[in-house]
Amino acid sequence: MFEKLRIKEHMEVTDHAGQHVGTVDEVEDERIKLTRTDSADGAHHFVALDNVEKIDDNRIYLKQGTPIPMGAGAN
Repeated sequence: MFEKLRIKEHMEVTDHAGQHVGTVDEVEDERIKLTRTDSADGAHHFVALDNVEKIDDNRIYLKQGTPIPMGAGAN
C-alpha cells in the first residue's frame, strides 16, 4: 500500500500500462481529483485512491481494470 501523502499536485496519472489518464489537481477525501485542463470535456474527473497500484517517481499507476472516467486523458 502507499501513503496518500505522497500524491502531489501535477503528478501524472496513468493506467496500468503507463498510458496517460490525467494530471493530479489535488486529493479530496479518498479520491484523486484530475485537472480540468487535462480532460476532453473541460471538467474535473475523479479516481478512487483504492485504484492506485503504485507510485513511481512523479507518476501514479492505476490498477489493471480501473474504469477511466469519460473525458479523461485527452492530452
